[in-house]
Amino acid sequence: MFPHLTGLGIQDPKQIERYSLRQEAHKDVLKVYFRKQKGELFAKSVKFKYPRQVKNVLVDSGSHKYKEVTEINRNLTLVIDELNKITKPEKLVETDVKQKILSDLRHLEKVVSSKIAEIEADLEKLK
Repeated sequence: MFPHLTGLGIQDPKQIERYSLRQEAHKDVLKVYFRKQKGELFAKSVKFKYPRQVKNVLVDSGSHKYKEVTEINRNLTLVIDELNKITKPEKLVETDVKQKILSDLRHLEKVVSSKIAEIEADLEKLK
C-alpha cells in the first residue's frame, strides 16, 4: 500500500504520526516520527537524507547564460505523497519568514555545538 515507505525500511507505515522536512546545504532531510509505544519515554524517529537534483536553466538566451538550480529529489516527492496520505497534514499557513530563519538558526546552533562537543570528547580520549 505504501511501496516507497516500505522501500525505506519502514515496516509499519500506519505507526507514523508526523514528519518534518528541511533543507541542509545540498540535501533535503526528512525526519519521520512514529507514535509513542507503551513504556517509551520518547517517540521513535528515523532520518533520511536525499541529495537535491541539480539542473542548469537558461537565464539569458541572447548570451546563452545558464544558472545552476536545485530542486527536490523525485523519490522524496513520492515518499512525501505517501506520508501525506498517512498523516493528513492540515493546510500550512504561510509562516513568518523571520520566525523560520530564527528556527533554522537555532537548529544549526544545536547541531554545531553537539558536533563540537563530540570532537572535544574525541580529543580528550587521545590524551
